Order: sequence, then C-alpha cells, then structure tokens
Amino acid sequence: MKEERGKMEGGVKLDKWGYEVRTSSEACISSINAFYDQFLGYGRDRCVILEAAAHDKDCVLANILAAHLLNFSDPSRAPSFLEAAKANLEQATRYEKLVFDAVSYLGSKDRDDDVAVELHLKVLKEFPRDLASLKRAQVLCFYMGQPDLFLSLIRQVLPENEGDNYVYGMLSFALLEVGQMRDAEKAAKRGLEINKEDVWAQHALCHVFQYECKFKEAVQFMEGCASSWNSCLSFMLTHNWWHVALCYLEGNAPTQRVLELYDHHIWKELERADAAGEVYLNAVGLLLRLHVHGELDVLGDRLEILAGCLSDQANWNIEWHLDVMTVWALAKTGKFSKAEDLLNELKYRISRMGTKKQQSMQKGMQLAEALYAYGRGNDRQGLELLDSDFDACNYKIIGASDEQLEVFNQVWYTMLLNAGETMKAIEVIEKQIKKREGVPFMWRLLEKAYRLANRPEAGKANEKARALESAYF
Repeated sequence: MKEERGKMEGGVKLDKWGYEVRTSSEACISSINAFYDQFLGYGRDRCVILEAAAHDKDCVLANILAAHLLNFSDPSRAPSFLEAAKANLEQATRYEKLVFDAVSYLGSKDRDDDVAVELHLKVLKEFPRDLASLKRAQVLCFYMGQPDLFLSLIRQVLPENEGDNYVYGMLSFALLEVGQMRDAEKAAKRGLEINKEDVWAQHALCHVFQYECKFKEAVQFMEGCASSWNSCLSFMLTHNWWHVALCYLEGNAPTQRVLELYDHHIWKELERADAAGEVYLNAVGLLLRLHVHGELDVLGDRLEILAGCLSDQANWNIEWHLDVMTVWALAKTGKFSKAEDLLNELKYRISRMGTKKQQSMQKGMQLAEALYAYGRGNDRQGLELLDSDFDACNYKIIGASDEQLEVFNQVWYTMLLNAGETMKAIEVIEKQIKKREGVPFMWRLLEKAYRLANRPEAGKANEKARALESAYF
C-alpha cells in the first residue's frame, strides 16, 4: 500500500497510518489524523474527532472514535455517534470494521477484558501501524494489571513502527512495569531522540530515574521538559508534576518545595473548567505520601479541603485507584459515613461484575478496607485485611503503576510498626531497601524499627539516612 496521507481513491482516503477510511472529505481525514496525535500525545484537544464526524456524518471511523471519546466525557451524546457508525458499517473498509468491533466492544456492559484485548490484537495483526489501537490495548492491559501481556503485543508490532516516537514511549512503560529498567531507559531515550516533546516517553524516563533513586537528575530532566506539558490533558499535566514532587520528597528536599508543586501545579489545575476528575488521583496520592512520611502537620487545611471535594460522589467511580485513596482521605478527616458509603459502593460494583472480574477485584476491595482502617488509626485491623506477605506490586488490578503502588507498601510498613509487629517490619523493610537503597525515608523507617527492637544496627541505619538526606538537594 502506498502510504500517502489523505490520498483520494474513489471515496476512500488513507489515514496517518496509511490505512483505508471510507470518506470523500479531506477535512474529515485531517481531523481523524489530528485526533490520533492528540490521543497519543495526551493532548487537551481530543474533541477534534467530533469535527471529523461533522465533516462526514457517514464516516464509520470518525463516528466510532467520537462515540468512544464521549463515553468518558459526555455519555449521553455517545449513542448517536455509535448508531451512525453502525448504520454505515456495510460500506466501511476492512480496517474500519475491525476498529469498530474493537472500540464498540469497550462500551459493552458485560465486557470481558480478555476479549477486548483480543479484538485489538485482531486489528493490529492486520494493521500493525495503528498506534491508536495499540494505545487502547495498553490502557486495557494496565487496568488488567498485565504489563507483560502488553509487552508481548507491542513487540509484535514494533518492527512496523521503528520510526515513530509514540511506540517507544509505550514500549518503555511496559518494560519498566516488568522491571526491565535498562531496556526501559533505552526505549524512552529512543522515543525522545525522535521527538523530545513526547510526553509519555518523558514520563517513562522519569519513572526509570525515580526507581534508580536519581532524584536530582529526574527533577532536572522533568522541569526542563515542563514547557511541553501545557497542552496536555489535566491528568497528564498534573501526573508529571506529581512525579517531580515525589522525586523532591524521596530526595529529602524541603517539604515546602513539595507543597508548592502541589499548590501551583496540581491543585491549581482543578480550577480549570476542563480539568478532569483524575487530577484528584495525583492530589490525594501526594498528600498520602506526605502523611506516610510524617508530614501531616505541615499540610495545613489541604487534606481537609481535598477530602471535602472527594466527598462529592461525582468524584467516585472514576478510577478504582482513586477510590482506594479517597477512602483513606475521608476516614483520616473524620468523614466516616462517607468513607463507608464509598466502600459499599465499591462492593456493589464488584457484585455486578462477572465471576472472573469479581475474583480479581477482591484484592482491590481488601486494599480499600485496609486504607479505611489505616485512616481511622486502626492499624491492627488494617493488617488483618492484608496478606501476611503483602506486596503492593501484586495489586496492579486497581489501575496503578509500581511507583503509584509503592505508597501502599509504605502504609503497610507503618501499620506493622504501629501495631508492634517490629520483627516483621524489619524483615520487609530490609527486603525493600535491597531493591532501592537510595531512599532516605526507608532508612529512617528501618532505624525506627531497629530502635523499637533494641537492635544495635540502628546507629548504622541513622548514618546511612543522614548521608542520603544530604546527597540529593
């Protein structure tokens, strides 16, 4: 196939990937291509796909992509676009029909995620350059807690996309989520060589730096990229700043610097009319980290204000990960009945899932209940709700990366210490430090555990913590 964008072929045009789309409208195909870039680049202007449907009301691809977008932003409008796509499906190209099958299934009430992935795999087997379908597959695998599945998929299509920056950002994220940090770094840097403003590749590289405790390097890199985030979706903009704030926190920078980032780059974003509810994920995630680090006194009224917003049920059921942390924020600020309402809502949601999904989401429910106990100061109950060999990395099913999940490990360590399970705390903290030796906070936790156990190693842990605390910022 000659890959010439927008070439006319008797009512068929070629999209950005070089695949056939049934339309006679130049403006329609141009808007579809613009949507691809917005979708893959986490841009704010994804609604450009609605323009594609307006330019050609009969275009199946434009309509099904518009319906998918509206399912999240304005669900009442989605059905009309879905019906328009269905009405013209017989005249659609093979490519459009496969995309329609994959995307329309995502809105099914009884959706099986394995089937959803298989439908996207079917698209990519025939049309491997469709990186929008690849990105949807990545999101599916992320919420299934299966980065290895996506890594396998992306490796299948990589040979057809070696000149595209977007594929390397996705590859890097999959690699780091399965612990292949060296390869993840190489992939992210390759993507940035092609396009230094690729937000997802930037994000992936920061993950690598952060994991390796290169906090100063991570901050310098990300702050140098920040000007390219202004056109990003609210979630992506604030998520990248969340990473910066976390690097400052883990690198023992002054807490005030972390709070400034919260105020000016996370909380302030919620003032925008187009801010997404997912922004709360970054807000509460950062405040939970600060709390675990013993910084609750410096938060002022930030947690109380945030919990007030999270009391609004309009901010529930956006992300399971967000709901888990919302339960903690509500409990911590004394809004127990609201926290219990949310827990009951989560139980109801699970009851409506298929048997397979119900079983996998039980871990998410246990974590939410443990965070409720932790918020109420009932550490013993929190521990009883979690496995004795708890590892937050086994809870990817809530839709969180390893870096996002790490705070739940820290909550667990704290509950162990507070509940008098000192020897167990020493065991698991030592194990974690072997993975990441450069986090001052972890050495402080270990020092506390040693002192509670009257262990002489407390002095050495103190020395290590002091050395690291002065090493970064």
